[in-house]
Amino acid sequence: MYTLNPSSTTPLYIQLYEQIKKDIQLNLKAGSKLPSIRQFSSEYQISKTTVENTYAQLYAEGYIDSKPQSGYFVSDTNYKDFEQKQNIKRKPITKKRNYFYDFYPVHLPKESFPAKLWKRLSSKAIDKITDFSSYPDGQGEIELREEIVKYLIKSRGAKCDASQIVITSGFSESINLFAKMVQSKYKSFAIEDPGYHVARRTFESYGYTVEKINIDNNGLVIKELHNSNSKLVYITPSNQYPKGVTMPITNRLKLLKWAQKKDGLILEDDYDSELTYYNRPIPCLQGLDTFDKVVYFGTFSKSLSPALRISYMVLPYHLLPIYESYYDAHFSKVSLISQKTLTLFMKEGYYEKHLRKLRLLNKKRHEQLKTLLQQYLDNSMKIEAQGAGLAITINPTLAFDWDKFKTLAEENLIKLYFAKDTSGGKWEAIRMGFGGFENEETMQKAIELFSNIWYQSIKQ
Repeated sequence: MYTLNPSSTTPLYIQLYEQIKKDIQLNLKAGSKLPSIRQFSSEYQISKTTVENTYAQLYAEGYIDSKPQSGYFVSDTNYKDFEQKQNIKRKPITKKRNYFYDFYPVHLPKESFPAKLWKRLSSKAIDKITDFSSYPDGQGEIELREEIVKYLIKSRGAKCDASQIVITSGFSESINLFAKMVQSKYKSFAIEDPGYHVARRTFESYGYTVEKINIDNNGLVIKELHNSNSKLVYITPSNQYPKGVTMPITNRLKLLKWAQKKDGLILEDDYDSELTYYNRPIPCLQGLDTFDKVVYFGTFSKSLSPALRISYMVLPYHLLPIYESYYDAHFSKVSLISQKTLTLFMKEGYYEKHLRKLRLLNKKRHEQLKTLLQQYLDNSMKIEAQGAGLAITINPTLAFDWDKFKTLAEENLIKLYFAKDTSGGKWEAIRMGFGGFENEETMQKAIELFSNIWYQSIKQ
């Protein structure tokens, strides 16, 4: 029996639909015949139209079948089997652990983002948008691409135009788009060792053979690259991840000659290039390229905000037809409002001002952390990488129990980040981020607790 309430704000046919649907899900077997429309109407004293609408909705959703001259029957939905499997798969959601101190190595200072200005420019951008009914340009808004070109030419020494720029929702999307695009031509892929795990895992996921090339004080060992089978190589020449070395001009030119000779491609991730604090940034490798052999990857995640999800790549001219044919139906994952707002932010000169302010702020935090590390750890520590980015990379100089150290860090609720976990190599080091601390006092307390577990982990 079904219970219907004529006084309810819910239409009668919906009330009946919900109850019959539940009955089908829990009780009725496939093939069971439902009462005729006339029978239902008579039994429940409701109109035939109400029953017809109920059956029409159940039929549209696949719960019942209609057989001419025979009536309505319960469909074979296998709902009970599905519900049982769903119950087996359900798992409780585990909450993230709360740490006292978090040395996240890519955390921008909270006060660095110009929220009020961004809000004002966002409103201005919305006013300028004349059509919200269509998709944005799949390659990215042309005005934003033009502003990125101006910035790259002026600040990074790049050689490009707006037709070469592809706007993406982050480095991960950039590297995925590229890996898919050239999959038919290239079968192997070389990467720095240690190197950025996201790039390595992306190419592995598409079936590429990955060849690891060692790093020395000048970055990627070019001689090893010559001995590899790869025609694709991924590098971070301006601030090598995670060791922080910079590739000198002689090696950059050798790398370009390798690409020309082998008909290869260099994937230049200009990692942390905007965030250098003591030396002037070295011009990008793409700007030195006269052979059209460099694919350049850039992002606004470190220089503005990772929450915006705006990155880009600069493709060589000869890859543009491949990109256009492969991603002809590609829709941009970056919001139109974000693209328009960033365009205004750059066009009106705010981005360069922001970078100058951000460098000063980060440099201060960098120096505070460096001073505290030297004060508390003294000669038991050596600095592996500094002077750029949002972290200082350190290592112990004495025999060290890494397992004990990691256990103690968790017990004391200190969140630490290790190069080995994100670089895919054997090189171990700790990447100490400074952007997440509200002030120097909090940073000092964190380093004081950190030093306690550090000294407990030194082998006697």
